Amino acid sequence: MRRLSLSNYERIVHIQDHIEYLQGDLLDQNSLISAVRDSNPDEVYNLAAMSFVPTSWNQPVLTGEFTALGVTRILEAIRVARPDARYYQASSSEMFGQVREVPQNEETPFHPRSPYGVAKVYGHWITVNYRESYGLYACSGICFNHESPRRGLEFVTRKVTDGAARIKLGLASELRLGNLEAKRDWGYAGDYVKAMWLMLQQEEPRDYVIATGKAYSVRDLCELAFSHVGLDYKDYVVEDPRFYRPAEVNQLLGDSKKARLELGWEPKCSFEEMIAMMVDADLERLQNQV
Repeated sequence: MRRLSLSNYERIVHIQDHIEYLQGDLLDQNSLISAVRDSNPDEVYNLAAMSFVPTSWNQPVLTGEFTALGVTRILEAIRVARPDARYYQASSSEMFGQVREVPQNEETPFHPRSPYGVAKVYGHWITVNYRESYGLYACSGICFNHESPRRGLEFVTRKVTDGAARIKLGLASELRLGNLEAKRDWGYAGDYVKAMWLMLQQEEPRDYVIATGKAYSVRDLCELAFSHVGLDYKDYVVEDPRFYRPAEVNQLLGDSKKARLELGWEPKCSFEEMIAMMVDADLERLQNQV
């Protein structure tokens, strides 16, 4: 964990007492070497990054330090302190950006459209490089958007489910969003974590696209979330140009055929079930504010 002045365990409070924490920072090579040496891990999952795409335009250099060079520092720590460990890198569908083909698979060329996407491309290829150069068991999951009730409130799925719950409970009167026509391949985080684990159980390290193969628009997301609480999103959702991206990514749709064939993986939770789960969790969380 990275040292902060305030502890942030909200999303893992239910398992907090079952985890041993080690301090480390993606900007500090020595701290990562110490963490790997002290834990002596069999598997390392790098899910750390500056991961909010809009912020990457405001802090492009910091995004590169964490999301790109941070991957190199972790790989170097493993190479030095635990070269037998198996390493998972969280790559992203944002690497495809201005897509060259639909759907996108492991062979689709990258054309990132944000500093975040660019940094993720670096992290992806440095993982390949360490695998090929040093023989590390290192692989990347090119994960399309994956969501759950633990998703941060600034991300559009949680912004919508939280907004629908607040409006239903009388805590808000409108929800302002950016491009309602942007389409994403949204899956359930629990399903995707299973895919990450499966990738490190194979004989040979390979990279995989992890996706549902179904795309929905932000408008579809709003319609589902608001209808779950008996409301019409058209009465409350306002499209606000302030939330548009400088370079929009209009449609991401993944082809996970390779993962389904080689890993035996498939998503279990549907988009509709996931959004209902998230709205219900936000309703429960906000009840005490009514």
